[in-house]
Amino acid sequence: MKKILIIRFSSIGDIVLTTPVIRCLKQKFPDTEIHFLVKKQFAPTVEANPNIDKLHIYNYNLPEILQELRAEKFDYIVDLQRSLRSKIVLLALHKPFSYFPKLNYQKWMLVHFKTDKLPDVHIVSRYFEAVKNLQVVDDKKGLDYFIPENQEISQRDLPEGYWNRYAVLVVGGSFSTKQIPTKKALEICKIMNQPIVIAGGKNDWLVGNEISSLLKGMIFNACGKFSLNQSASLIKNAQCVITSDTGLMHIAAAFHQPIVSLWGNTVPKFGMYPYMPETPERSLMLEVSNLKCRPCSKLGFKKCPKKHFRCMNDISLQDIEPFIQKYQQKISAE
Repeated sequence: MKKILIIRFSSIGDIVLTTPVIRCLKQKFPDTEIHFLVKKQFAPTVEANPNIDKLHIYNYNLPEILQELRAEKFDYIVDLQRSLRSKIVLLALHKPFSYFPKLNYQKWMLVHFKTDKLPDVHIVSRYFEAVKNLQVVDDKKGLDYFIPENQEISQRDLPEGYWNRYAVLVVGGSFSTKQIPTKKALEICKIMNQPIVIAGGKNDWLVGNEISSLLKGMIFNACGKFSLNQSASLIKNAQCVITSDTGLMHIAAAFHQPIVSLWGNTVPKFGMYPYMPETPERSLMLEVSNLKCRPCSKLGFKKCPKKHFRCMNDISLQDIEPFIQKYQQKISAE
């Protein structure tokens, strides 16, 4: 095969979770061009990936992108999106293809009837089902994230007190019911015994500002200050990361960071928890397990349908301090 196309339009975390497949495909077929089709806003996630030979950017220009893809004359297509749009691409190109088991029915059953028919399998392993017939297997090296050199942050991008060590607290997220509530974030900050950088998008600046103004100490509100790859660099240089179910959680896993993840309306059972097969002990997942209304969605909502948001508000934080201290002591010893 001369050319293989991988389709994954969105989003940040889902794209990062495809990187083991990309890497192992390239290892199996080093002389084959690996192409990747992605939405424009998520292209920075893979723009520096050395295992991708060419990016194809979808900017809601379907006729143009199909023309571009036809000209490439691909030998094979790996559909890791499995959406109506990816099906249109498959039909338009008329090439051999494969896809992964999406398990939408099983997720629907868990969300609506709390009937668990989901296999205990991470989505990365399900992605590899799409390349099984190519005899490509997971090397268990985890996720990849590559930052362009000119987008790495430096010391001057942070206040002086953060140059040697800091923790990252991610308050952003694609849906409100996946985000750490302000009150819970304040509790976490009080537990931490080190400078904290609050990460999120421009829409999260007010939350970050509220946290930093209420707490006197080393709290730096970085919400909206950095690009995606700069935020990845921020994650890469941190001592630990506290986050909800977000794209930055998967970026942190790519850098094998100690991760504390808080789970709201979604559940790790969906198979989207931090993927670190070599160092699973570096991941601490906190959730309220016996809440009847959880999970209430496989994605999320603008606000809690039950108006109590117990899935986040009732999470116990008692395990965070010993987990963080363990890695602080390890870093100090090194």
